[in-house]
Amino acid sequence: MPDRSVATVVVVDHRVLLARRKPGGALGGLWEFPGGKLESGEDDRTALVREFDEEFASSLVPQRLIGETSFVHRGITRALAAWACRLPNPGNLTLVEHEEVGWFEPGALAGLDLVDSDRKLLPFILDYIKTGA
Repeated sequence: MPDRSVATVVVVDHRVLLARRKPGGALGGLWEFPGGKLESGEDDRTALVREFDEEFASSLVPQRLIGETSFVHRGITRALAAWACRLPNPGNLTLVEHEEVGWFEPGALAGLDLVDSDRKLLPFILDYIKTGA
């Protein structure tokens, strides 16, 4: 079983929430869907809530799995699951681990400088938005 990561997909008024990583490192300055690795004993929903609180000091309500892919990082295959989530208070995000956040129209996503693993989620996310996110 591969290691597992989760990605938060929040859509408000047909715009998708993305966060830009702080400068530095191989992925510095790139946009990503918030999320991260599951810790021991966690399921996807628990990891989504924990990661979002760590990254934005804000609550999150996971709703449903919308797609899954995999990627290799440092020789380890990781599963990556995209989850549709709802923010009880979308205007109350504190930047803890990111340089900035942005709300993007679906048509702009492919042109962004995205983390490669998250780019693999775009077909699922665009289909989710198209079918009535």
